[in-house]
Amino acid sequence: MDITLRQEASGDYEQSESVTREAFWNQYAPGCMEHYLLHIMRTCPAFIPELDIVALSQNMVVGHAICLRAVIHADSGREHSVLTLGPLSVLPAYQHRGIGGRMIAELKDRAKTLGFPAILLCGDPDYYKRQGFLPAEVFGIRTADNLYLTALQACELSEHALRGAEGRCCEDAVYAVDPSAALAFDRHFPPKTPLNGTPSQKRFQTLAAMYREADTKLRADG
Repeated sequence: MDITLRQEASGDYEQSESVTREAFWNQYAPGCMEHYLLHIMRTCPAFIPELDIVALSQNMVVGHAICLRAVIHADSGREHSVLTLGPLSVLPAYQHRGIGGRMIAELKDRAKTLGFPAILLCGDPDYYKRQGFLPAEVFGIRTADNLYLTALQACELSEHALRGAEGRCCEDAVYAVDPSAALAFDRHFPPKTPLNGTPSQKRFQTLAAMYREADTKLRADG
């Protein structure tokens, strides 16, 4: 299958948002908000055009991935400029063909060229460990509310890039999506049925409950 990767252009926006909607629909919750998140990401201060890419098959967008600026507030008092990855989406009909992995590898190369030391994300470790990510706890990195979260993972873009970065990773405020705004945005798309209790939703709930507070034992509530 011939897949090409390139930076997203404004003419791709509608397709990319549709791909993201198809990829995330009913994955983590009934319906989804990720297509709206993508829509507002491109105008937020943390946006970096070079780290906004699409995967094309015969000039049709079948995948999309994006990184934003983030910061680690280190325990030492220093701040480390890093990236957060996501949403990452591939049309369901094109999944399990390595497209997501190719987009991640492309973003890593681009991010390293731009001088960023690492990429962090929240996602399923079963997938992202195959893409070179490790638990963020390995580097002493916690969430903004000071939790070691199983789903929080990090990838150094050069050896020891996160040395001395132990601390709290704070993503851009754009990720705090307004559900009502997302619902209004979704009305511009063809109707789809929200479903509850899907296997991927149950997996997400399990991962979200797997955390430990700093200097406490691992918890797996729920």
